[in-house]
Amino acid sequence: MNMKAMFRTAAAVLAAVLLAGCAALPPEEPGAPEEAVSPPPPSAVSFTDDLGYEVTLESWDRVVSLYGSFAETWLLAGGTLAGTTEDAVTERGLDLGEDTAIVGSVKEPSLEEILALGPDFVILSADTASHGRLHEALTAAEVPHAYYQVDAFSDYLEMLGQFCQMTGRTDLYKQNGLAVQEQIDAVLAAVEGRTGPSVLLLRAYAAGAKAKGTDNLTGVILRDLGADNLVSRHESLLEEVSLEEVIAADPDFLLITTMGDPDKAMAYMEETFAQNPAWAGLAAVRNGRCVQLPKELFHYKPNTRWGESYAHLAEILYPELSGQFQ
Repeated sequence: MNMKAMFRTAAAVLAAVLLAGCAALPPEEPGAPEEAVSPPPPSAVSFTDDLGYEVTLESWDRVVSLYGSFAETWLLAGGTLAGTTEDAVTERGLDLGEDTAIVGSVKEPSLEEILALGPDFVILSADTASHGRLHEALTAAEVPHAYYQVDAFSDYLEMLGQFCQMTGRTDLYKQNGLAVQEQIDAVLAAVEGRTGPSVLLLRAYAAGAKAKGTDNLTGVILRDLGADNLVSRHESLLEEVSLEEVIAADPDFLLITTMGDPDKAMAYMEETFAQNPAWAGLAAVRNGRCVQLPKELFHYKPNTRWGESYAHLAEILYPELSGQFQ
């Protein structure tokens, strides 16, 4: 099954779940205007989270998210926040208001401040070690919580669907999920049948750089767009980026995402690689195809901007498509 079909299948399943409650509504009077009606929110939900924990929620009035992206997804589903981490403001730019407390950072959330808010649901990241260490304490405090992992649009769509089911806002699932999927489908249709270029995806930070595969959102998008990510044949690059191996592979494109301070990350790339005369001999460098990708689209979870991320990368890989998705 191709990726476009997978997206449509996932959306169809979630839409069926979210809209199932509409069947019990009374019929409209003849001639009455059609209006989208959401089913009432459920009184409880049960599911298995992304770390395999069984979760049962009976209330979600006081929600705390320990990751800014997931906080934004909860808001996009029509929820409200009792608390979240500082990246919701510094990275996501969310306008939280005075009623939402900041409970530390993503890597160092304050358990004391979380519990002081009296949460009935805590949202955590499955990829963050410090979040994993909170499981026993939250369980002992009888605070329902769930871990989520979002590396692909389908993960975001599933999370949004679950949250919209809880809030009863099927309209927001359509607006912030299915509409974004339509944007992605348009991009996938435009690149279908094209021969993708070879790519080396690097994640740079102040003290190093690593090649990346499909364990991150940019790698997943590259795969969906038909690019040939060279780490699939040069797995040693996942452990250490060797300039000699990069030269031997000579990719059509060098794509760079950054962690932490972008200026320091790119300074590392300049000092470690770009100053070597062999770097200038790479086809990607000679042809102006060494590209630093915008952090808001390719490091932070794009949420409602997933379609923009696909379009941006498609126009880089296939220049003939430039301007088609505006």
